Amino acid sequence: MVLVTPTDRRSALRAAAGIVTAGTLAAGCGPAPAAGPPHAPALPPASPGSPGSPGTSGTPRSAPGPRRFPGRPAEITHGPRDRPRVALTFHGSGDPATARALLAQAERHGARVTVLAVGTWLDEHPELARRVLDGGHELGNHTQRHLDVNALDEAEALAEITGCAERLTRLTGSIGAWFRPSRAVRASPLVRALAHRAGYPHVLSYDVDSLDHTRPGAAAVTSAVLGEVRGGSVVSLHFGCADTVAALPAVLDELDRRGLHAVTTTELLS
Repeated sequence: MVLVTPTDRRSALRAAAGIVTAGTLAAGCGPAPAAGPPHAPALPPASPGSPGSPGTSGTPRSAPGPRRFPGRPAEITHGPRDRPRVALTFHGSGDPATARALLAQAERHGARVTVLAVGTWLDEHPELARRVLDGGHELGNHTQRHLDVNALDEAEALAEITGCAERLTRLTGSIGAWFRPSRAVRASPLVRALAHRAGYPHVLSYDVDSLDHTRPGAAAVTSAVLGEVRGGSVVSLHFGCADTVAALPAVLDELDRRGLHAVTTTELLS
């Protein structure tokens, strides 16, 4: 009998999908978003009873700001392993209909997720900021244009981080709970320092890669997640991927069966 380890499984999936390096990945399953307008439009008021609106008041839920977690490193890849919790984190870009479908699926299962939004995506779909927060989820920063932030010079990298932070603040009143570097699993020392300067105490990485951005099929996405997820895991997923929409119900069902609760990253670490 040949034993297949999680690392072997991930390597096989990467090979089958024709994985490119982290530096070439787009935020969603389509092309990387183009540069957006210099200023994001204001968040429109919610209609009474509309999806994502809090009851009939039309009052947007405020976004919590970043929190410092004493004893946690500057770059977080997972939470405590001794608790039955996991964080499903989504790179926010791509088709807004797919984003809404994924959020609705999570909510039907009682799951809360973390969305790391690309600034140009927020420029194009400002209403989704409210939709994320009013669903009980949390919102963070995935840079303004989803460039290879680790490869930029200091001024350009800072502009990418603060550009998205400014849009989040304009839309929600907060720079967002987390920063995740674009087109990279880990942030460079410079990018970590710049994120801290922008107001983010921690950079959010992950320990489980769904590989959904490679369009490997729903079964492969499900296998990639469930083959490696465990207590404390932070899972990387993407809006804009049809495979993720198809895979998420099975992933959530199996997490429930294993007694693992999908919570926001802030809840995972609290």
